[in-house]
Amino acid sequence: MLVYDRWGDFGRPVLLLHGLTFDRTMWWPLAAELTRGCTVVAPDLPGHGDSPARDEISIAGLIRDLATLLNRLDLHRAPIVVGHASAARLATAFAETYATHHVQTVDEMVGEVPEYFRPYTEPRHDKALLTAYASWPWEAEAVFPHLADPAGFAGDIQALLP
Repeated sequence: MLVYDRWGDFGRPVLLLHGLTFDRTMWWPLAAELTRGCTVVAPDLPGHGDSPARDEISIAGLIRDLATLLNRLDLHRAPIVVGHASAARLATAFAETYATHHVQTVDEMVGEVPEYFRPYTEPRHDKALLTAYASWPWEAEAVFPHLADPAGFAGDIQALLP
């Protein structure tokens, strides 16, 4: 299964998906700002952070794993799904298969990341990891608007809550 962090117990789920070569910790500054009306879940994709590696990762299999995680956490409302960089495709595929309240992709540069958030922007390069995700589309450069302005980005997400 997927290792994850969870903030909150009530409200609409917000599923935060990191891009390839990153992990769930990239969402910590944003999750700290999402404190009202939602339950935030940030999993490590397979082979990232603390989630075990796999030989090959398909998008179809991974969206099933994400749906199982949300179900196991008793989060039965349609989530807001946020996909960073290459995980934007995963977020969109999830929405095409499962009920989703909204998909937000993080793929446009918005502002400079402050120095104190820059450790969250460091990719982790691992040849086995890159091989396992070989069939995924790669983004040329990752962007971090959720770190440039976590409070503003959190406000955008909270505006989607009922």
